[in-house]
Amino acid sequence: MDERIRARGDDNVTATHQSTLELTSDDYLTPAGDCIVGIEADRVPADFDPGFVEACQDRDSQITATLSTDSHQFEIIGRGHPDLTFENDRSLVLRTSDYVDDRTVMIDADAAAADVDRDLIEALSAGESVTMTLAVE
Repeated sequence: MDERIRARGDDNVTATHQSTLELTSDDYLTPAGDCIVGIEADRVPADFDPGFVEACQDRDSQITATLSTDSHQFEIIGRGHPDLTFENDRSLVLRTSDYVDDRTVMIDADAAAADVDRDLIEALSAGESVTMTLAVE
């Protein structure tokens, strides 16, 4: 079961945050948004299928996030948690920690924004589009 989110890069994408990675539906990005890799996301957690949400709320679930541009791909693996609500209507966050809020879609991720392949980040900072596919097992 998976969810697919499309967003676009921005010249302010730096992806230097050490513990999170975010996509937002906002149409702008300031230099302070060092975890954000895509803006104008076409879907947010509140849009996700209830079956997908339920699968992610299993403590034993594995969630894989694949970031894809026309020429690059990067995969992040984490896990679900019973407290994930998927209620946020603005952004989604992958976390290397076990912190959960309404934006969190994955915890204990094996990578954050700073770990993403720099060629992919360069493409995003040039305004290339990105697709994030979230798959849960």
